[in-house]
Amino acid sequence: MAFEGLSSRLQEFTRKLRGKARITESDLKEMLREVKLALLEADVNYKIVKEFIKAIQEKALGQDVLKSLTPGQQVVKIVKDELVELLGGEEAKVNFSPNPPTIIMLVGLQGSGKTTTAGKLANLFRKQGKKPLLVACDVYRPAAIKQLQVVGKQLNIPVFANETSKDVVRIAKQAINEAMSKLNDVIILDTAGRLHIDEELMDELKSVKANVKPHEILLVVDSMTGQDAVNVSEKFNEALGIDGVVLTKLDGDTRGGAALSVKKVTGRPIKFAATGEKLSDLEVFHPERMASRILGMGDILSVIEKAEETFDLEQAEKLEKKMRKEELDLDDYLAQIRQVKKMGSFSSLLKMIPGMNKLKDVEVDDKEFGKIEAIICSMTKEEKRNTRLLNGSRRLRIAKGSGTSVQDINKFIKSYEMTQKMMKQMKQNKGGMKNLMKNFDINNMKF
Repeated sequence: MAFEGLSSRLQEFTRKLRGKARITESDLKEMLREVKLALLEADVNYKIVKEFIKAIQEKALGQDVLKSLTPGQQVVKIVKDELVELLGGEEAKVNFSPNPPTIIMLVGLQGSGKTTTAGKLANLFRKQGKKPLLVACDVYRPAAIKQLQVVGKQLNIPVFANETSKDVVRIAKQAINEAMSKLNDVIILDTAGRLHIDEELMDELKSVKANVKPHEILLVVDSMTGQDAVNVSEKFNEALGIDGVVLTKLDGDTRGGAALSVKKVTGRPIKFAATGEKLSDLEVFHPERMASRILGMGDILSVIEKAEETFDLEQAEKLEKKMRKEELDLDDYLAQIRQVKKMGSFSSLLKMIPGMNKLKDVEVDDKEFGKIEAIICSMTKEEKRNTRLLNGSRRLRIAKGSGTSVQDINKFIKSYEMTQKMMKQMKQNKGGMKNLMKNFDINNMKF
């Protein structure tokens, strides 16, 4: 996951600070040296690191901080505020035209993930009530048009392509006419890339910009390329004047330096971040939330938003009624696992919950959910309703049917029955969750 190394180092830094009743200048310098090393290891631009450390030092050494009752917490707040500023300050939104269609042009190097990002953006805009049209403007890369058509088919979003023309400006203009006739209010142009920046590529993109006049030019950057991502962003911005950045493969880069450098170098905000391979794995980039995640403070707002997008309200109401009557069975348990899986990996969700990053012994393997699914699907209706029916021979049959072992079945049933017991206690206990968590060993939840 992005920022993993940086996150652990910064969290250690803030943990030390919080416990300090008094901070001297030498204490702060020593701690900031650790932060500096952490940022450089995360592949953050050296000049940016220098400015970042200087800003924290100047603010942290102010009299108000050193004389406050909780100087440690004050410095933590300064670090967070500076990190938010480094990431862009406030959320930067797409500028939708008051006179549709809004034209969004995606640019970037070959392999940065433009085509997949085009589909992800279209999917995100559709959820916001828009009617997008994807346009295949990459006429050079073999199978580029076909790739976009496959993405469009998966999402059930229309794709405009002219496979007989190499004139990108003409294709874009034809797509605009198509969008206006079909009442599409957002047009996403998937342009060509190269393995490196060259004059031919830039001339073509400048021509599209001059003739089509896109409302937004978004640069798609592969965050795994580190400092190269920053250099690419700078050159594209100088040549085209980009409006924002989409960071891809943010789930695969443990350093994440590109995200911390791009905004400062280009002056253009990060607007979206791709956090996985699924076509739903694209988030609006919130600098404050990302800073909170990096510092281990969680990001509960993003969890809530993911849940609101994913969970079926009617199904949730039915489940609530069953919970009150204590009628939950394994079919309901499976339905909830499938709902949670739609939100993304369980590991990434846990990192967004405040305090969960401190539970070092908790290991969550998302493959285990597939194992649980196979186990439940191998049971009869009666067994799902009543796990007490599961004797030795039944467990052996389920293990064979699900491709697991009897030990896996035993661990899962133990975990499930413990969950049932917890829910009953929550219903009976006024102290509820607080009392339960005192006695609950989360390690028992590992399968």
